[in-house]
Amino acid sequence: MQGLPSRPADFDLAPFERLDFSSADVHSVVVVGSGPAGLTAALYTGRANLSPVVIQGPEPGGQLITTTDVENYPGFPEGIMGPDMMRKFEEQASRFGADLRYGMVTAVDFSVYPFRLIVDEERPLLAESVIISTGASAKYIGLPNEQRLLGRGVSACATCDGAFFRGVELAIVGGGDTAMEEALFLTRFATKVYVIHRRDELRASKIMAERAMANEKIEFVWNSQVVDVLGETDVEGIALENVRTGEVTQLDVKGLFVAIGHKPNTDVFKGWLPMNDAGYIETVKGSTYTNIPGVFACGDAQDHVYRQAVTAAGTGCMAAIDSERWLAEHEAERAAVAPLAK
Repeated sequence: MQGLPSRPADFDLAPFERLDFSSADVHSVVVVGSGPAGLTAALYTGRANLSPVVIQGPEPGGQLITTTDVENYPGFPEGIMGPDMMRKFEEQASRFGADLRYGMVTAVDFSVYPFRLIVDEERPLLAESVIISTGASAKYIGLPNEQRLLGRGVSACATCDGAFFRGVELAIVGGGDTAMEEALFLTRFATKVYVIHRRDELRASKIMAERAMANEKIEFVWNSQVVDVLGETDVEGIALENVRTGEVTQLDVKGLFVAIGHKPNTDVFKGWLPMNDAGYIETVKGSTYTNIPGVFACGDAQDHVYRQAVTAAGTGCMAAIDSERWLAEHEAERAAVAPLAK
């Protein structure tokens, strides 16, 4: 196959030498990840009779598994619980032949064709095309009650959950452009939005900082950090510590939004694919093609701007169509170097 890259200089061949790839199954499409992007890609490639294999990853269903009500996904006028929606995605993909498998891709070799993948450090897999949909994980503060109340007043997505907090006071943690954008968005619903920042100046761009500071619903709490989230079943407040004085105070809010960034789950592909400084995979403009022929990227592993379920599903569709067309265009080459997918 033309255009395959050489192995990165620090590539560790040992995991591949321990496994026998000579008898490994070869699949037309392997989808890595099972959020909205991955399952949509599986649905479309399944309907195209490509019998995709989906390696679900450490969190089958993606970030929506930790979400309660989803009201902004088309087709559900009454809303739907995040886990319920992802089960429907799984059922629909399975209906058209997608093979959903538990596990995590722990190593890849894109320098040979078919591509070599290792699942859970012990299972060899060969792929004629790979669709990467590993998503991104929101960064959280790291407080025990933060995770306990996730989806019950704690959120990392104002666009997703802001509308659930009408007529109440909210807090958001962060000092960058994303935090300012989300704080401004939350003012559409909240009576007041407290921006908690551990410094006395923002990291946000000047224009975003000015917009936030000019909004009468936004109040800044400087030199402070959240040290606890209060509430039994729902968020009832947060405990704040002044980083200069050590004084701890309580702020009575009904929701805590964390806007300190996301980390794309792309570490296993580093060295193979071009990424931006934050680790998001870069694709050819207007497509899901990566720099490696036959490898495609979609969803939050590639999108650092929108990060919505509906946009992830859209790029999953794109990746499936890109993959299907690429496989058709290279059918003769594929037959020459690899057996037909089982």
